[in-house]
Amino acid sequence: MDDVSNAAASLHERDFLAWSEDQAMRLRRLAAARADLDLDLENLAEEVESMGRSDLKAAESAVVRIIEHLLKLQFSPATEPRGGWECSVDEQRQALRREIKSSPSLLRRLDLDELYADGLRLASRGMERFGESGAARSLPARCPYTLAQVRDPDWWPERSAGAGRSSIDRSGV
Repeated sequence: MDDVSNAAASLHERDFLAWSEDQAMRLRRLAAARADLDLDLENLAEEVESMGRSDLKAAESAVVRIIEHLLKLQFSPATEPRGGWECSVDEQRQALRREIKSSPSLLRRLDLDELYADGLRLASRGMERFGESGAARSLPARCPYTLAQVRDPDWWPERSAGAGRSSIDRSGV
């Protein structure tokens, strides 16, 4: 195996997203150079690149769900289904950890502000759907969490004073 092949194999082991982008770029260079290969280089490049993008989408989806449920845990007055929200945060943190382990460059690609907007919208709509309009309106416009907190399996937000204890039971949510 030559040095280029060794480097590509090593990158594949260390960071799948970076590897898929690198390989797609190399395939496109071959296509541009009109390499005499019996391969559909442009579509191969697109497929290889899309494999890396699917990892990014999975990581983004996990962050959105974590944010949605951290917001509910912090600001919802409901007593239930808090356990379900906590389980969801735990599961999504594990999924995010696995994605980042296989592609560390994902961390640089996660736009916390954009993902927060999606998580905020989901949390707000979920709260309003269950009569928690006041709590939904109290959700912060800017993300109150760092990416490190979102990822930390031992970090949980303090329950907001406005959330208080409530007899609202949303066990079906």
